[in-house]
Amino acid sequence: MKIICIGRNYYDHIKELNNNKSKEPVVFIKPDSSIIAKNQPFFLPGFSNNIQHEIEIVIKINRIGKHIDKKFAYKYFEYLTVGIDFTARDIQNELREKGFPWEKSKSFDNSALIGEWISKDDFDNINNINFHLMKNKVICQKSNSSKMIWNIDEIISYVSQFFTLKIGDLIFTGTPSGVSKIKEEDVLEGFIESKKCFSVKIK
Repeated sequence: MKIICIGRNYYDHIKELNNNKSKEPVVFIKPDSSIIAKNQPFFLPGFSNNIQHEIEIVIKINRIGKHIDKKFAYKYFEYLTVGIDFTARDIQNELREKGFPWEKSKSFDNSALIGEWISKDDFDNINNINFHLMKNKVICQKSNSSKMIWNIDEIISYVSQFFTLKIGDLIFTGTPSGVSKIKEEDVLEGFIESKKCFSVKIK
């Protein structure tokens, strides 16, 4: 399985990091070794002094697909959740300045947290889903899927032009504003609407 991630998909986050809006979705990959085992903490790695949280809606692909038309994209997933794309922001900034790929800052071991899955049938409209992240019981990121620049169906269609989607593949759909540095003993909790999908302690 592979983890496909979308960057710069919320205007407020683009502005927050002083980035430019891309004409197409920004795409990068995380390996399966980036997934944090269930009920395990996130251990701060020694190679970065600025690990930041990025909460995102995540979908799970349920069938094989290539060159998927946007109007059929909804057939390719049944479950969604929220997760965290942990990012070594200091390393990412260094790599960007040099024009190098982001993988070291985005795809390191245990950099992907996946919450508990929820059926998409539980929602009236997947393009109008509230989600938020709490850090130490205070909301630090909050948004709605309606604010995505490219919605879920558009993302599936776009990435399937380049990658064959397979059963079990995950797609992180981008983060809103509010990203910030994490530290030891922080507790992060992710919610879709009022349902808590994950809780993780930082070590």
